[in-house]
Amino acid sequence: QLQLAESGGGLVQPGGSLTLSCATSQYTLEYYAVGWFRQAPGKEREGVGWISSLEGGTTVYSDTVKGRFTSSRGNHMNAMFLKMNNLKPEDTAIYYCAADLIADESKWLGEDEYDYWGQGTQVAVST
Repeated sequence: QLQLAESGGGLVQPGGSLTLSCATSQYTLEYYAVGWFRQAPGKEREGVGWISSLEGGTTVYSDTVKGRFTSSRGNHMNAMFLKMNNLKPEDTAIYYCAADLIADESKWLGEDEYDYWGQGTQVAVST
């Protein structure tokens, strides 16, 4: 059972940056695609980014974060990162990572595609 843990959330001013981490202590994430999702208060969870397994090396982003968010892999293959720049108040949400062993880029927004989810980390963007 793969266990994911997000960290790095917090309070930041508009225009600021945060880097979220998604880590596992048991296994490598090398063979998993990892999606990043967020859920704002009163809204449905939405996908913000996706990175394929190490072999694929592909990233995808939603239009709302494209150009501001970047997903990457850690050197030791047991952590993923979401670098968030130029944060806006509408980016305020709980952010989740999810891992998918048999990944299809065309289905990255489908939450049912993912095998494992983290518990989430809160990001608040406010003055």
